Amino acid sequence: MIELLSRRDALVRSAGLAAAGLVSTAGFAAPARKPVSGEAIDAALQAKVAAREIPGVVAMAANETSVVYQGTFGTRNVAAAIPMSPDTVFRIASMVKLLTSVAALQLVERGKLKLDEPAANIDPTLASPQVLAGFDVKGTPQLRPAHKPITLRNLLTHTSGFSYPLWDPNVVRYQKAARADPALPRRPLMFEPGARWAYGGSIDNVSQLVEIASGQTIDRYFSEHITGPLGMSDTGFVITEQQRARQASLHVRDAGGKLVAKPFEKLAPTSGFSGGGGIYSTAPDYLVLLQALLNGGRFRGTSLLRPDTVAMMSTNQIGNIEAGILKTANPALSNDVDFFPGVHLRWGLGHMINVDPVREGRTAGSLTWAGLFNTYYWIDPKKRIAGVIMMQILPFVDKQALVAYRQFERGIYRALGAA
Repeated sequence: MIELLSRRDALVRSAGLAAAGLVSTAGFAAPARKPVSGEAIDAALQAKVAAREIPGVVAMAANETSVVYQGTFGTRNVAAAIPMSPDTVFRIASMVKLLTSVAALQLVERGKLKLDEPAANIDPTLASPQVLAGFDVKGTPQLRPAHKPITLRNLLTHTSGFSYPLWDPNVVRYQKAARADPALPRRPLMFEPGARWAYGGSIDNVSQLVEIASGQTIDRYFSEHITGPLGMSDTGFVITEQQRARQASLHVRDAGGKLVAKPFEKLAPTSGFSGGGGIYSTAPDYLVLLQALLNGGRFRGTSLLRPDTVAMMSTNQIGNIEAGILKTANPALSNDVDFFPGVHLRWGLGHMINVDPVREGRTAGSLTWAGLFNTYYWIDPKKRIAGVIMMQILPFVDKQALVAYRQFERGIYRALGAA
């Protein structure tokens, strides 16, 4: 377990990080450093909680060696008096996709998976994919064989053609037709592999490839090759009763905008997991993973990936295809997604990449993604900083949750003199 710094002491110490050599200055001109504190970040996040705009939040940031900020505000449940704490357990949903991407790339390094060979060579269920070409006048789906095979690179970059119904009305329409005609394939592609970007179930397929190539279930693989070696003891598909006692409740807003806590979900069965979602974690646990990637694949004696593989994860893999913008088909679960309006976005092998710098925040080439219940992370390889912020709210991209996220990010860069 990493040693956590107090909120204020962490940022006071950050002033000396560059001088002490703990923050690499390679590749950018180090800004002037001066003593700072976390009071501005604390005040912003505490104000969001006090105004009942968010229920509770845990936010942390680190360089590759040390935690530089930790803040916990509010409660795990707006109806209860139990305060948030660093070890609060969150449902992080799609943030598991980064672990699954790491798992697949570990197997690429070992020669058990290949990025650009047909994925059907490993998983025959991906053979002979069908592309949805449209609907006829009666609403019947029109399918054609794909011209190209689906590759692991397509799956890792969300250019496979698979798309989630949450952000794709064509998938919704197709699923309705498929319920009436069981002969239709369950999951057609929405476009030719490699032609476009669409966020969907591709990483669930990567999870299956990992299981087949490794001979292990995805939960066992994570435990033996990622979470176990990194000491991420609170990260997994199943939580204990002790961890449930530390879990934050999910919240939604009623018609008047008031936050209402929902009952806990049932504890998951002990098998049948997928690397596309459905995992639990804590901010300290997830930050360790980010630190390992920030440090070229190593953290405190554990080698997760080779530096060249980590660099490949951080490199645009989809050319000029635009990524990261989603229009909701179900406003109860997600708002429209456009984290950085006006900023060009691409995808690497596991992360979204902002091609342009973000005003008062991360530099160009930073990496990010999120989970459905408003958990977020970013890695800034140039400034050598990573951050994670966790809340439990629906819908995804909740406006107030995003404001808190941006305030946290801007505060970190200002505090480090890097904005």
